[in-house]
This record gives sequence, C-alpha cells and structure tokens, in this order.
Amino acid sequence: MKSLLCAVGAALIAFSLGAAPARASVVIAGTRVVFPAANGEVTVRLSNEGEQPALVEAWIDDGDPSSTPDTAKVPFVVTPPLVRMNAGKGQSLRIVYTGQPLPKDRESLFWLNVLEIPPKPSARPGEQQNTLQFAVRSRLKLFFRPAGLEGDLATAARQVTWAVVADGAGYALEAHNASPYHITFSKISLGADGKAYAVQSGMVAPQASLRLPVAGLGHAPPAGSTVDYTVINDFGAAAPYQGALSP
Repeated sequence: MKSLLCAVGAALIAFSLGAAPARASVVIAGTRVVFPAANGEVTVRLSNEGEQPALVEAWIDDGDPSSTPDTAKVPFVVTPPLVRMNAGKGQSLRIVYTGQPLPKDRESLFWLNVLEIPPKPSARPGEQQNTLQFAVRSRLKLFFRPAGLEGDLATAARQVTWAVVADGAGYALEAHNASPYHITFSKISLGADGKAYAVQSGMVAPQASLRLPVAGLGHAPPAGSTVDYTVINDFGAAAPYQGALSP
C-alpha cells in the first residue's frame, strides 16, 4: 500500500489566499506510549473531535522524522494502519510487538506517527472553491520497556547526577542517567551566584549523559549548588525534583 504521505506530497491539497492554520481534529489519548514487553501489545485510543470525518494513517519509526509506513523498519505492527474516523467517533490503535530482539537491560525508544487527512471541502454548484488543506501529523514517543528492569522511572529521576562542565567559551549543565529508563526533562533551573539560570529541556537516554549549555554562566558553580528539574512521567504529567551539583 502506498503511503498517504506520498499521496498528499507535503500535505498540501490545494491553494488559497485566505488559509487558516492547520488544526488537528483527531486527538490522541496521552502524550507518550509506554509498552511493557511482558504485555506483547498495547492500545492507543483516538477520538475525532471535529465536525467532519477524517482519514487516519498510523505507523511507528525508530527516530527518523522523514519516515513513512513504507520505509520505517521496526519490530511493531499497528492495526488498523489506515482507517476512516467519523466525526464524534473513537478508534483504538493496536500496537503489537513482533518479537525481533531488542535490548533487555534498558528501554528502547521508538515513535508513533498519526497522520490525519481531512476531507476535501466541496464547492457549491457553479462555484470554484480554492482551499489550502493540510494533513496533520503527530509524533509520540513510544518507550519499549523490558520486563525486570531495576527500579522505576520515579526512582531514576531522583537519581540523576548533575555537573557543570566547560563547553566551548562557556559552561554547560550535564545530566548523567545511570538508570535503564529514558528521562524527559520539561524544565531545568540551575541555582548559582544567587540567581536561577534557566536551562533548555531535553531527554537523556538510559546509561547516558545529556549536555545542555547554560547561557550567561561565567564560571563553574561550587559543588552542592541546586538543580531544580521537572520530569515527564509515564502518564504525561510533570513531576518536580531537586538535585545538586556533584563534587
């Protein structure tokens, strides 16, 4: 089956001088998908909150934003891969793990894509209607979580260690994650010199480090300086934590 991404090109159906911004009618329940390996499959719920039907295509990729259902190579199957959703109706996507080997000592990260193709507006009799219509694509993180991992995400978030390191002409805050879980930061603040330095957000992979530049920081703060950070949990909620710079 040819991908709808190819069929719609860059998601541009027609042209108009007065186009409104693209807005999704199909809403996905949740902001991330956690896939416990022991379950073998998970379900993601969609709902069409618009006033018109929509065609929805879904697939999973391993991190390439330019992927299509024809090019993505992952150990998952999504059913149905293509479905029409009527206005006000819901639809469940079933994601099945096909069993190809994945690391057992840490989570693996994939991405769920949901592409919404709205219907083309029809012109009134005797009129020619020009419209600018977009296909809206959403990408959600999918964390494949092997059975038997030590601890949990909340414990992993509390155990992040922090350091300030030289980074070019300035300094960066480095988060080290020794756990088997991906940790997504939505907000980070470093306390130094009597003020708080806002640091950009990001995600640190299992057993890895993430380096984030700190704008305006003129020197490395002393050990024990506070780091306030917020982590997105399995349910998409923000959980606050506080840490300190390591010696």
